[in-house]
Amino acid sequence: MFRIRVPAERLDRSPATMSCGPREGHALSQEVKWLSTIRRPTLKDVAQAAGVSTTTASVVLNDRRDGVRVPDATRHRVQRAAEDLGYRPNILARSLRTQKTRTIGFVSDEVTTTPFAVGMLAAAQDEASRHGYLLFVVNLGPNAPLALQEQAIDQLTQHQVGHFIYGCMYHRLVDPPLGLPADTVFLNCEANGGRHRSIVPDDRQGAYEVAAELIKAGHRRIAFLDDHRHPPASRLRFDGFRAALAEHGLDYEPALHLKTTPFVRGGLVLSDLIDLPAEQRPTAVFCYNDRIAMGAYRAARTRGLRVPDDLSIVGFDDQEFIASELDPPLTTVRLPHREMGQLAIQLVLDEPGALDDVPAPKGNVIRIAGELVRRDSVAKPHSDLGQSDASSS
Repeated sequence: MFRIRVPAERLDRSPATMSCGPREGHALSQEVKWLSTIRRPTLKDVAQAAGVSTTTASVVLNDRRDGVRVPDATRHRVQRAAEDLGYRPNILARSLRTQKTRTIGFVSDEVTTTPFAVGMLAAAQDEASRHGYLLFVVNLGPNAPLALQEQAIDQLTQHQVGHFIYGCMYHRLVDPPLGLPADTVFLNCEANGGRHRSIVPDDRQGAYEVAAELIKAGHRRIAFLDDHRHPPASRLRFDGFRAALAEHGLDYEPALHLKTTPFVRGGLVLSDLIDLPAEQRPTAVFCYNDRIAMGAYRAARTRGLRVPDDLSIVGFDDQEFIASELDPPLTTVRLPHREMGQLAIQLVLDEPGALDDVPAPKGNVIRIAGELVRRDSVAKPHSDLGQSDASSS
């Protein structure tokens, strides 16, 4: 058997002899580097190198919430010792002790397969990694039956997944599958019954801001191309749109509110409004999302109208490869997907102060503000909006 003889003087070092002065800090670094070359370091080694108890080292390195407050200087010293030693927690042993692994189950519909919402997943993964957790993603596809969702959750539970996030591609109401623990966070969706915490965009505020942008530019007849499916986002964006009109003394005109499919072809219904008599025709269009806005661009050009010279158009979502690539680039509202994904991890891990910088939740629903992105699709209205062009087409 191969043995390593360890000099006695190295074994005699005790926590009491470990200080943090400049010279001693250099000695600490040399000590841990020497130790890391002879065997796999343990939690006790880290504690001795940092001059703390094993319990303190465990609290720091395992991110435990035991009501023990560790000073920042001590925390940094433990983390430095662990890094210098190359210490890695024994995940298997910890999972056997706690019956949980440092994993977070992320159950989704299409979040992982669409660029539209993948920012939520990327941010969640980054935040989980920062806390020493692995994100275990299960993509079920659109409209997955509850039985399939519950089977996936059961499998994750059998693998001792400790926390759950349920994410959706777009803001909608969902029926919580059986088997989800009470502390599950719903991301970009709301659980029917309101028993679970949900993180969603503040669609109403975003719609208010982008509608106000059109009104400030001088528009008085503003069309709204809406999602015919009437998900929560549709209702909230419509509420924000009407609030902006009311605050600026403008009447809502039902004839300018069209329900359509939330895809590019949905924007083509704008042709019906462009064909109205000039005094009834809108000078600006608020589209439920950027895809509808793309279709609205096409409809305007088909009728010989220029954006924004003859017709201002705004969208919602700030979808990559659409909003910034349209000609002219589209004024829209950026959805806070990255902020939402990051917050979901912080909530599911009970991170202190996670809600300090967000508006107070209403019930269990946390709404995160988006950002108005001004580009080049808004201009002052012409009094004779495209009248000559439309009449000649």
